[in-house]
Amino acid sequence: MNIKTVVRSALAVGATFMTVDGYAANATATATATVITPIAITKAVDLSFGKFAHGTGGSVAVSNSGARSTPLAGPILSAVGSTPTAARFDVVGDNLATYSIAIAADATIVSGANSMALAVTSDLTGANVLTGNVATGTLSGAGAQSIFVGGTLTVGLTQATGAYTGNIVVTVEYN
Repeated sequence: MNIKTVVRSALAVGATFMTVDGYAANATATATATVITPIAITKAVDLSFGKFAHGTGGSVAVSNSGARSTPLAGPILSAVGSTPTAARFDVVGDNLATYSIAIAADATIVSGANSMALAVTSDLTGANVLTGNVATGTLSGAGAQSIFVGGTLTVGLTQATGAYTGNIVVTVEYN
């Protein structure tokens, strides 16, 4: 027997053993995916400090529930022709999903060349609070939640009259 015959015989024997089905196995996995509702936010109510006169200067605050206040010696609040309100943003998305909240507000609200400093506060309950900002939320079983935004204005002793405006931008993103 020469070497070529030995190699051919070995290859034939190896091929015979390789075709035995007893050494093969397989399994199947299922590929799945769930597309969820994109998170969305809309402004439902604007933040309004109402009407006031500068008085001796100081601050005017609107809590996250919409209650307005000022120190005893300070701006003079007017009840005529304006209703203070906290801003409300409505968030919708996937049921029970958690999300992050980022609030960016103009540091000042302006009327022409005049301005007042604005500091905002926020919560998820519309509580009568004037401090803190919420950073996360969890959508309800119906996929909804509201964010309430209040704030404090710094009013100068000689604050110029006018209609002052600024922006509050609330950004939400799934965690």
